Amino acid sequence: MKRAAPLSSVHRVQQGFTLIEIMVVMVIIGIATTAIGLSIRPDPSRALRQDAQRLAQLFAIAQTEVRLDGRAIAWQPEARGYRFVRAAWQAGPDGMPVASTRAGLDEFGRDDALRPRDWQAEVVKVTPPGPLVLTDEWIGTSWTLALSDGTATVELVREANGRYVVR
Repeated sequence: MKRAAPLSSVHRVQQGFTLIEIMVVMVIIGIATTAIGLSIRPDPSRALRQDAQRLAQLFAIAQTEVRLDGRAIAWQPEARGYRFVRAAWQAGPDGMPVASTRAGLDEFGRDDALRPRDWQAEVVKVTPPGPLVLTDEWIGTSWTLALSDGTATVELVREANGRYVVR
């Protein structure tokens, strides 16, 4: 009969990692995390670019609304934001509805897409200033709207085919 060797003489196999190995891995992870964190810089024009992209989408929605409804829509930039407005329907002399600014303006207060909005960027200067009128013309003139926050400028371009592009 064979006898088992005493426990002290059995050669133990290493299981798991040593403390040194775990510490080295933790240092490598820390260095990589720090390098990634330092390389990510906030883009100063990010909020301005988001404003321009959202505005491009809203212009497309407003253009579709104009074509469906027949009433021109004006986009008006303001100090803290912007709004879309159009003439309200009013009964004409013959009883037929006509678009008129005498009855007030439709400011899209209940419309989720075209309601008045604030800029995401702190301060936005719009060039050219003043209202921009969207009509029901399918092929119109191209135009450029520049949004600036003092450090960066983003352009919103309407091409002649009706497509809106942010540059």
